[in-house]
Amino acid sequence: MPQPPDSATERADTRRGYLLGLLGVAIFAMTLPMTRLAVGDAAAPQLPPAFVTAGRAAVAGLLSLGYLAAVRAPRPGSALLPALAVCALGTVVGFPLGIALALREVPAMHAAVVTGVLPLATALLAAWVWRQRPTAAFWACAVAGCALVLAFAAWKGGGHLVAADGWLLMAVLSAAVGYVAGARASAVMPAPHVICWVLVGSLPFTLPVALWVWPEAPARASAWGGFAYTAVFSMWLGFFAWYRGLTLGGVVRVSQVQLLQPFLALLFAVPVLGERLDGVTVLFSLAVVGVVFVGRRLPVRASPSSPR
Repeated sequence: MPQPPDSATERADTRRGYLLGLLGVAIFAMTLPMTRLAVGDAAAPQLPPAFVTAGRAAVAGLLSLGYLAAVRAPRPGSALLPALAVCALGTVVGFPLGIALALREVPAMHAAVVTGVLPLATALLAAWVWRQRPTAAFWACAVAGCALVLAFAAWKGGGHLVAADGWLLMAVLSAAVGYVAGARASAVMPAPHVICWVLVGSLPFTLPVALWVWPEAPARASAWGGFAYTAVFSMWLGFFAWYRGLTLGGVVRVSQVQLLQPFLALLFAVPVLGERLDGVTVLFSLAVVGVVFVGRRLPVRASPSSPR
């Protein structure tokens, strides 16, 4: 990624990257409350976490088959297969399974603040993979944003983590790996094609598993509604916007927009789950918005061979 965009085209791409990234984040922010609806809690379990994980990917994979056929998308070359496979492991398996298991034990608001470290994990991994060199001020903004969400997590959790946080950590690491791999593939293939080929390539595994772990006990209509959202939006349409945004604006910079995701998830949890929003949450949210606003204006240097 070059210095701050200095041409009209680069500035326009950066703005579009942020807007698309924000749209993707808004879609993903609904994932936690909707997954909570789908799996229920320990007192009133609904759909099994394994079914939610495999089933949402299978539904999205079937939708992807229709999309790829409609647009007559070419098959990915062999050089892209490793990146697509890594993306599948991170976004199709690791992240949804981690949050589904965790949300059986903790509220959506707890999961939202713990997964708030995802932007820093993504930026660190992207910088390592692509030899990008953010300025010290940029990293200060990234660390400050993550410190804010961690402080919020500690405040909400009474200063300690719980066992489900291990699943959430797995989800964060998986998503970071999947996002970077998907963004790499999106540099040479249209972003919608990337997530669609990832999902189609996963179908031989996700569809049989979904059928195998099909829920035996009846579940509420709201649980199936939450499952449907995670399948169509969280697992499919959200990535159309997200990967395109990462490609246009740069992974290290646009990934910081995801600092807003835990707070959007908190806001969405109010109407979806009936959870209460308080003034401290609003203050933390405003502080994170300020950090993201400053960070997006700071330069991120990279070697000439690194993708933007």
